[in-house]
This record gives sequence, structure tokens and C-alpha cells, in this order.
Amino acid sequence: MEDLRVAVVGSGYWGMNLVRNFHELGVLECVCDEREEALAEVRANWDVTTTTSLEDVLSDSRIQALVIAVPAAQHYQLVKKFLQRGKDVYVEKPMALRAAEGRELVQLAAQYGRILMVGHILEYHPAILELKRLIQEGELGRIQYIHSSRLNLGKLRTEENILWSFAPHDVSAILYLLGEMPMMVSTHGGTYLNPPILDTTVTNLAFKSGVGAHIFVSWLHPFKEQKLAIVGDKKMAVFDEMEKECKLVLYSHHVNWVNRVPIAQKAAAQVVPLPKEEPLRRECEHFLECVRTRQVPRTDGESALRVLEVLEACETSAREKGASVEVGHEQTYTAHPSAIVDLGCQIGEATRIWHFSHIMSGSIVGAHCNLGQNVVISPGVRIGNNVKIQNNVSVYTGVELEDDVFCGPSMVFTNVVNPRSHISRKHEYRRTLVKRGASIGANAVIVCGVTLGRYSFIAAGAVVTKNVLDYALMAGVPAARIGWICYCGVRLQETVAHPSCPDCGRRYRLEMNVCHEDSTSAEKKIFASTAA
Repeated sequence: MEDLRVAVVGSGYWGMNLVRNFHELGVLECVCDEREEALAEVRANWDVTTTTSLEDVLSDSRIQALVIAVPAAQHYQLVKKFLQRGKDVYVEKPMALRAAEGRELVQLAAQYGRILMVGHILEYHPAILELKRLIQEGELGRIQYIHSSRLNLGKLRTEENILWSFAPHDVSAILYLLGEMPMMVSTHGGTYLNPPILDTTVTNLAFKSGVGAHIFVSWLHPFKEQKLAIVGDKKMAVFDEMEKECKLVLYSHHVNWVNRVPIAQKAAAQVVPLPKEEPLRRECEHFLECVRTRQVPRTDGESALRVLEVLEACETSAREKGASVEVGHEQTYTAHPSAIVDLGCQIGEATRIWHFSHIMSGSIVGAHCNLGQNVVISPGVRIGNNVKIQNNVSVYTGVELEDDVFCGPSMVFTNVVNPRSHISRKHEYRRTLVKRGASIGANAVIVCGVTLGRYSFIAAGAVVTKNVLDYALMAGVPAARIGWICYCGVRLQETVAHPSCPDCGRRYRLEMNVCHEDSTSAEKKIFASTAA
């Protein structure tokens, strides 16, 4: 996809920054805006095609991806239209102005197989990335609370209030840093210029981990301020977006208890060096990489939906004069407290996740699954319903498990055939498909790039290096077929052409080294075989 071409829709203040970046990255095909004066400014700065016709952009087969930088009230309709026309989409925050609309867009992106990325730019800022590392590695200690302020005079909106205009930045950054959703929010707001539109809000967020977060946003403030302070029991950190050089500063302040009285002990500030790079450039490059490789964006529709759910709860609280409101995302699965479930993954109803397992962002796990101890589900993995994964199994990117699959303890998937620690081969991942009802025994190894047929059975310790037929019973190193096995898991007799299962009674036909379930058996189906 070296000839990837992108169009930017909307060339206002922020749209111009996107036009500049995608032009410099060599992928900008066209800029679309209904205002001819805005397009004249684009042409004056860059040698690029412009149009006022959105249909011209959508009908251009060379343009695979669209970048939306129009007023937030138009985001939902445009994203929906672009996804339905088969385009990958980058949309500035917020993705929509209602969580229900956001959910619909996420579903559409999955339905049409398109990339949906949302411009939560702070998640690409070097300071936020460094703060994430500091938190993960425990350098700040136990996080106690976070305070953010985003204040300015100007850029007043009439389509959305201050919550939807300013607060998405802070909400997305806090969710990213903590890796969890708040349980409750409480928001107080003021409407001074254009009632009932909120001009200022102060929000408190309460997290299950015990962390508290406070967000103060206003577009009616005498000075501009964009700060994020994180207070840990070892160190404190301040990220000041307005600083030119010292954007991220650490303070080793601590509290001593003398005669049961807390006494603050201050320490010198420590400036954290950061790379000199534009966060928006990082974000644009990431979008192009996702379009080319089809990987799930860091700020995909699922993560943006979490932000919408928090904002919607905040707005409800503000209407109810600061009443505490539960955040609307309902968790229908159960996870042990030691398990890590990243934001941006989908987990179905009644699925159970046990001790020390990690479900990564961008993965999809179906309903009624059981994931044992120390299971890892990597980004991009797709798992169907009623799948059982036993202890110590890692399901890597590139693997797909259909419904009713069983993975035995410590069995191994791979996704690269010739790995080297010093060479990145993420672009060489090979797809592994485990079809419905297949079982994989303990300590078996499935070499990437193969398909395991429906209801096949891989014996313990086997090493599978090639495709496996439906109902095949495989064993050995390398694995070879040693027989056929029933839908219910009982071995079939091969001495007759039409064996019956001695346990469940299903009948099969053995023809030309392929096993079919007989049309008169219990399921009334003949399953097409997988190529050997």
C-alpha cells in the first residue's frame, strides 16, 4: 500500500495542521471544505487538489482514508457515511456527542472492516508517554490523585459545551495513564454566556483502585493554562503543555509523620528530558501505519467510546447539580482482581478471566468463554463464544479462534516462522485459524500460518506444521493424522466406510482420506473439509 492516499475534510484552524502534516508525509491527495475562502488559503500554502464536493472525495477510488476536522456536531454523520462507503477514518475528538452514536460507529467499523481512529492527541505526546512509563515502572509509587486544568479565553462554541470541547483531552489522558475506567463522576458547571451551554466545569472522578481525579475546564478564563499533576506516594509529576522547555517536571516531595502529625518535606525539581517532536506528527504517522498494516490504532473507536461514556456521565451529573453518577459502561464479564483488562478490548457476556491474565487493547473475546490463570490475549486477536483457554497460554496477534475451541494447558501459538530478537518482523505475522470445535492438547505447538479444521483434535505435545482436516486426530512431532474423531471427542473406527460414534451415535463417511459427517446424523450437516 505504498501509494496510500488521504483526503482531509475540514480546513479550519486545526484542520490546517492536519493538512500540513499529511502533506509533509507525502500522502495528501485532496482537501475538502465547503468554504471556498478556506480552500484558497490551502492552495496558497500547498500544491494540493481542493474541492467543495464531498461526493467527489468519496467516489475517488485512489483515496482510501479520510481525515475529519469539522465541528464536533458533524462528526457522527460524517464518520458513519465514510465507513459505509468503505473508507478508513481518522476523526478529531470527540468521535460523537452521544455514547450511543459512538457505539454505532464502533460497530460499523467492525462490520465494514475499516480502521477507525480518534484524535486524542495527548496519548501521542512524549510527556504523556513518559508519564505512562513512570507509572507502570512504579517510579511515582502508588498514585493517589490526578489534577488537570485546561483553561483559556476564547474559542467559544455554540454546538457543544466545554465538557465536549476541552475535557476529552484530559479524560482520555487520565484513562490512558491509569488504564481503568472511573466508577463514579460528579460534575458542577456554570453557564454564563449562552445558557444552557456550560462554559466552565469542575469534575471529580472516583476509580476502583482508590485514585481520585479532578478536571477543571473553562473557555471563560483570564489566562491560558494546560497542566496535569500526578501525585504519587514516592514522587509527584507536573506536565505543563504551555512550557517550552520544561514540560515535564518531577518532585521528590514526601510527607514525614512526626508525633503523628504530617509534615511536608520538599525537594528540588527534576526536569525530565523529552524528545523534540510534534505529537500531531506522531499521531498522523500512527494512523498511516494502521491503515497500511490493519493494526488496531492506539486511540481506536473503543477507547474513544470510553471517553464518551465518561463525558456523558459528567453531563448527566452537571444537569443534576453535581450528583454522583455511575459511568454507563456495564461490565458483563468477571475478572479476578489480579487480571489486567486493558481499555479498548471487547469481552462478551458471562466470560470469566482468572488470576494474572492480561487481555490487551484491540482484542475481541466472545461470550461464555473461560480464560485460565496466566493467559495473555494480544492485540488484534479474535476469539469466538464458549472458548476455553487453560492455564499458561498466550494467544498472539494473528491468531483467530472460532466458537467452542479448547486450548489445553501450556500449549503454544506462534506468529512468526523465523523470529530474531534483534529484527522486528511484525509485518510478517502469519494468520493461524482454529475452526469451530477444535481441541488442542497440553503442551502442543501450533506453528503459525496453518488452519485447524472443525472438530479436529491435536494430541498433547504434538507439533503442527501444516493444515489439519476437519475431524482429524493428530499426534507426534511433526504431527501426523493417526485417525478420525467425532464431534463429541470420541475416536472413530476406520475399519468401515461409514463409522458411527460409539458414544453419541453420529455417523460419518470416509472418502478419499476426508471425513464427512453423514447427512442423516444428529446435526444433519456435511462439513466441507479444509485443504490438507
